[in-house]
Amino acid sequence: MNDTATRRNRWTFALGTLGRDMVYTMMALFLIVFLTEVLDLDDTTLWWVNGILLATRIFDAFTDIIMGGIIDNTSTRWGAYKPWIALGAVLTGALTLVLFSDHGLNGAAFVAAFALIYLAWGLSFTMNDIGYWSMLPSLTRDGSERERISALTKIFATIGLFVTVVAIIPVTTALGGGAAAWTTFAAIAVTIMLVGQCITLLGVREPSTAAAREHTPLRELFSIVFRNDQLVWTATAMMLFLIGYNTTTSFGVYFFKYAYRDEAMYAPFAAILGVAQLLGFALFPVLRRRLSRRSLFTLAMGLVVAGYVVFFFSPMNLIPIGLAGLLMFAGQALVVVLMIVNLSDCVEYGEWKLGRRNGAVTFAVQPFINKIGGAVATAIVGATLIVTGINTAATPDDVTAEGLLGLRVMMLFFPLALMLVSYLVYRRGYRIDEAFRERILADLNARSDQQG
Repeated sequence: MNDTATRRNRWTFALGTLGRDMVYTMMALFLIVFLTEVLDLDDTTLWWVNGILLATRIFDAFTDIIMGGIIDNTSTRWGAYKPWIALGAVLTGALTLVLFSDHGLNGAAFVAAFALIYLAWGLSFTMNDIGYWSMLPSLTRDGSERERISALTKIFATIGLFVTVVAIIPVTTALGGGAAAWTTFAAIAVTIMLVGQCITLLGVREPSTAAAREHTPLRELFSIVFRNDQLVWTATAMMLFLIGYNTTTSFGVYFFKYAYRDEAMYAPFAAILGVAQLLGFALFPVLRRRLSRRSLFTLAMGLVVAGYVVFFFSPMNLIPIGLAGLLMFAGQALVVVLMIVNLSDCVEYGEWKLGRRNGAVTFAVQPFINKIGGAVATAIVGATLIVTGINTAATPDDVTAEGLLGLRVMMLFFPLALMLVSYLVYRRGYRIDEAFRERILADLNARSDQQG
C-alpha cells in the first residue's frame, strides 16, 4: 500500500473506536452505578443482578471465540469483517438505550428482563468488537505500522472512555439526575458510536495482499487458541491485569462519594486519568525507539506499582491522589498497547506454528479477556458494596470506618496484587521478542515464495 492509503487506514480505523468506547465505558463502569444510584436496587435484587452480570459475561466471553471462527469463515463482497461490524453496531446501540432506561419493573420481573436484555447486548457487542479488532492484523504485517495503528486507536479509545468518565456525572446531574437523564446521555454516546463506525466502514481498505483465510471448522476453534502457546501466555497476563484495572476504575464513583466525600471531584480526577493515558499512548512510539518491548513493559509496571502505593497512602487531597493517578494510568496505557501488539504478533506466530492463519479467532481473545475482566471486576464491586454496607448507605456518614477500609483494600491492594502476578506471567512465558518476530516473518515469506 502507498503512504496515503496507509495513513487513511490508520486514521479511519482508529476513529471508529471513539464512540464504541464511550458506549462500552457506560456498560463496563456505569451500568452498576445506574442500577445502584439511579434505580436504587435493593440488596436482594442487586445480588441477583451481580450473579447475572458475572454469568452472562463469562458465557458471552466464550461466544467470542465462536464469533471469531464465524468471521474467519465469512466471505462477502464487503469482506469478512465489515458486515459484522455494521450489524453489531446497530444492535448494540439500540440495546444500550434499553438498558439505560427505567421500565418501571421490580423484583423478579426486573431480574428476568435485565438478564435477557443484557445477554442480547453482549452478543451484539461481540459481533461488532471481534469484527473490528480482528481487522487490525489484516491491515499490515509491518510491526512498526501495527504499533502506530494500535497506539492511535487506543488514543481515540481513551478519549471516548474519559469523555464518558468525566462527563457522565455532571451531565446527568445537570439533566436532572434521573433515569431519563441517563437515557439521554446514552443516546448521545450511541450516536457518536454509529458515526465513528460509519467512518471505519467507509474509510478502511484492506490491502489486496492481505493473507487469505482458510475455512476453519468450528469444532477446532478452541484447539486453535490453546495450541498457540504464546497466545495463552499473553491472554493469561492480560486477563489478570485487566481484572485489576477494571476493579480499580469501577470503584471510582463510590470512592469519591463515600471516602473522599465529594462526588463532584470524580470528574476532575477522571480528567487527570485521561491526560495520563493519552500521555502514555503518545509516549509509546518514542519509548519504543529506545527500549525493547520487555524493558518497556517493566518500566510500565514500575509506574503502575508506584501509583498504587502513592494512592493508598495519600490523604484525601486531589494533588497526591492526582499524582498517583498519573503514574498508574500512564503505565497502564503502555501495558495496553504492548498487549495489543503482542496479540497481533500471535496471529503470525499461530500461522507459523500451526500452518493456518486465524486472525479473527486470535483477536477474539481480546474481547474474551475484556469481558472476563469486566465480569469479575463488576462482581467484586457489587459484592463489596453489599458487604461493606455502601449499597444501603444514604449518605457518606452511614458508611463505617471498616466499610471504607474494605473499599480501599478492594479498590487498590487486591488489583495491584493481580497486576504483579500478570507481570510475572508475562516474563515467564511470552518469548516473541523483536528478533523472534523477524524470524517468524522470514519463514512465512519463504513458505509463501515456495507455494507461489
